[in-house]
Amino acid sequence: MTEQMKAVGLYRYLPANDEQSLQDLQVEKPVPAGRDLLVRVKAISVNPVDVKVRAPKARVEETPKILGWDVAGIVEQTGSETSLFKAGDEVYYAGSLIRQGGNSEFHLVDERIVGRKPANLDFAAAAALPLTAITAWEGLFERLAISKNKEDNQGKKLLIIGAAGGVGSIALQLAREVGLTVIGTASRPETEKWVRDHGADYVISHYEDFRTQLEKEGISEVDYILCLHSTEKHWKAMEAVIKPLGHICSIVETSEPLDLTLLKNKSVTFAWEFMFTRSKYETEDMIEQHRLLDELADWIEQGRIESTLTETLSPINAANLRKAHLQVEENRMIGKLVLENFEG
Repeated sequence: MTEQMKAVGLYRYLPANDEQSLQDLQVEKPVPAGRDLLVRVKAISVNPVDVKVRAPKARVEETPKILGWDVAGIVEQTGSETSLFKAGDEVYYAGSLIRQGGNSEFHLVDERIVGRKPANLDFAAAAALPLTAITAWEGLFERLAISKNKEDNQGKKLLIIGAAGGVGSIALQLAREVGLTVIGTASRPETEKWVRDHGADYVISHYEDFRTQLEKEGISEVDYILCLHSTEKHWKAMEAVIKPLGHICSIVETSEPLDLTLLKNKSVTFAWEFMFTRSKYETEDMIEQHRLLDELADWIEQGRIESTLTETLSPINAANLRKAHLQVEENRMIGKLVLENFEG
């Protein structure tokens, strides 16, 4: 008889307030092979991607679909080809969108996208980080090609659109650490305070004209833009404030085509950031996410970056995950929501 484990999953794609949308399940405990690690899950976080995958649609799954793309836990067992980790190691990671997620007692993940858990964080605080931190790090240092050397960034300005969410909260800290002048957008007093506290030199509203607001602060243009909210809505506003030869990166897919010609005269570079690209396509540089998470752990242990955990629920079960999905769906989250500990 195969060993079983607890999990939270779905068969049908339903609204989060439907009790059948996410269900408590018993499923087969997986066995690692190749470069996979079997991780005992201690804490998970809920992201907008969870909500998008679970969103109502006609498809019905024959076997349960398990969500969850932020995990902190302990390596239980390793595959025969692993070399980076051993049983007992504490780890954190975001996983792969094309495999089962981490909302289960044990989880399989390729070691090349796993990092060592920062020693000064508990599992809940660590679980808040991987997906948003990888996205922010890749967006800033890879897609926007920003230097990590403070001297290179002297006088350079970054605008972060939607700065109070999970990705923005990490991007603010990273940008501050590498010496950029940071402008973040926020729309409520509590989010404005959060954005300032996490590294913004200036805060403007994403509901008002960017150029007018920046000019009031004595800023005529910015070198970089990281768009984390409504790409098409802000497209013309971004073009108006980006510096010639500047760089724009967005993580938000559009519902309508973008007019790239708008960027031509300024020779602006535009890039998408999707942190699941490496794991989805098993790119040759897939191990860069392991290295990224390890370097981030160093920065955290040095006190340069803080976890963005703002709320914790316990235990990890279907009821709490449905509650978490509903909160994320409101699109008013500040920081990150984490669940920890399976019952029993």
